[in-house]
Amino acid sequence: MIDSLFRRTVGGFLLGAVALTASFAHAQTPVGGKGTLTAAIVPNYPPFEYKDPATDELTGFDVDLGNALAAKMGVKLKWEETSFDQMMSALTTHRVDVILSGMTDLPARRESVNFLDYIKTGPQFYTLKANGAQYASMEAVCGKRVGSSRRTSFPDDTKTWSDAHCVKAGKPAVVVVGTDGSADARLQLRQGRLDAAVQGGETLPYQNTLEKDAYAPIGQPFLLQYTAIGMAKDNTALSDAMTQAFGKLLADGTYKKILTKWGLQEHAVSKVVVNSQE
Repeated sequence: MIDSLFRRTVGGFLLGAVALTASFAHAQTPVGGKGTLTAAIVPNYPPFEYKDPATDELTGFDVDLGNALAAKMGVKLKWEETSFDQMMSALTTHRVDVILSGMTDLPARRESVNFLDYIKTGPQFYTLKANGAQYASMEAVCGKRVGSSRRTSFPDDTKTWSDAHCVKAGKPAVVVVGTDGSADARLQLRQGRLDAAVQGGETLPYQNTLEKDAYAPIGQPFLLQYTAIGMAKDNTALSDAMTQAFGKLLADGTYKKILTKWGLQEHAVSKVVVNSQE
């Protein structure tokens, strides 16, 4: 009788332990035991993320994509507004779970972060529409003052392009000017302190809707890159869950609907891409 009671007690304890372990394992997926996914965002890059002037609410393509991903993962989404300079450290120290804020997938960043690529992008030269006739070709920017956000890779990308297309051809190099964000570059362009500027080619059409066609693109984007969701390398469960959720958005058409809403159809990816490996 005692042996039977012992067996029932031990058996009950083991079953309880198994159930508890299973429950804990489920809670650990996909966001470390939390029911909330915390995403870093810098709302100053329309149409990807910005504050609606009428409501002061976060809006944009990234916001809609983040909400759709969270719904597929069955978690709540919390946006953590921060500065661009702080996003990488916030992710690697786990103050946030992901970066979802128009970040470019660059090889140097992959040393500490995995990227789930979701938009094809690239740096684009542009100028004021009133000056557009002066830039019949991309080489017309040689020797000109060209500005772009110093927080991005665009200043280095511009110098690399200048070395290959200006200096190598015996033309004066582009004068690369680092600015305090894309909005500052546009301001300096309007003030005449810059001749041209660089920002993601996919953002120019939307910017022109806000500023009554103030800007004219110069040529085509001069480099193919990807905009991506940043995920910590040591959180494989979350990375897997995010990748699977994005695959579902591709399959059921949700991704396409969000792209269409924001006029970004031409920049779509056709499949799940991680760390620019197609």
